[in-house]
Amino acid sequence: MPALNALIPVDDYLAGELVSDVKHEYLGGEVHAMPGASNRHNKVAMNTLLTLGTSLRGKPCRPFNSDTKVRIHYFNHTRFYYPDAMVVCDENRDEDQWQDRPVVIVEVLSESTRRTDLAEKRDAYLTIPSLRVLLFAEPDRPALIVHRRATDGGFVREDYTGLDAVVLLPEIESSLPLAEVYEGVDFGR
Repeated sequence: MPALNALIPVDDYLAGELVSDVKHEYLGGEVHAMPGASNRHNKVAMNTLLTLGTSLRGKPCRPFNSDTKVRIHYFNHTRFYYPDAMVVCDENRDEDQWQDRPVVIVEVLSESTRRTDLAEKRDAYLTIPSLRVLLFAEPDRPALIVHRRATDGGFVREDYTGLDAVVLLPEIESSLPLAEVYEGVDFGR
């Protein structure tokens, strides 16, 4: 009989994700089901993906939606997360279920995952060597928290608020106008 808290091997996790109706994140052998998202969360995520996809047409980088995992290697374990969107300029094979080298990652915050997103996930994402920009979108007001890689290799936080704000993304020859990210989002409800 297997141990109750036995760690799940990466290959078993990946095989399980192919047939599961629920997405799971993988943290060094532990598997955690992801909560569902609100319509507002999904609007913000989809608007971001559409804006990035349109601006990247004909360019070498490609956006990926929340069905694509990002794999993070630590010295002693592997993690898989499902960001709401990411942009990759050096893609993995088409057969893979994940990307290893995102340049931009976008997470839309929610009440149930906010603490994890802004601490555990942020710290994990910032270890990815290819990552240049990490964006957190607030769902209840037009605001983006941006962590951008600095010339010293660290990250600098930038805050953008209001529908007139635009996040420039020269790293991928693109931009994110907050008016487009929050198009159709009713903040009064």
